[in-house]
Amino acid sequence: MPIGKRCIAEFIGTFWLVFGGCGSAVLAAAFTANAAKISPDTAFPLGIGLVGVSLAFGLTVMTMAYAIGHISGCHLNPAVSFGLWAG
Repeated sequence: MPIGKRCIAEFIGTFWLVFGGCGSAVLAAAFTANAAKISPDTAFPLGIGLVGVSLAFGLTVMTMAYAIGHISGCHLNPAVSFGLWAG
């Protein structure tokens, strides 16, 4: 497979990991913090919590493993991809 195609696949995979995984963590923290400010008596904050963030990261990695694993190996880490290319 050409190196350009592999690089594009890794870029898409890394983007999806940051967008899906880290985005869910940011939203979980923001919703939980805002729920306490809006109504301190709330028994159920709006955040997805630790389990939701863990599921978001796991499902993100799983979808990319199926989507780009056969193209680039699905490292999802530019440092690993560059290291394998360099040496």
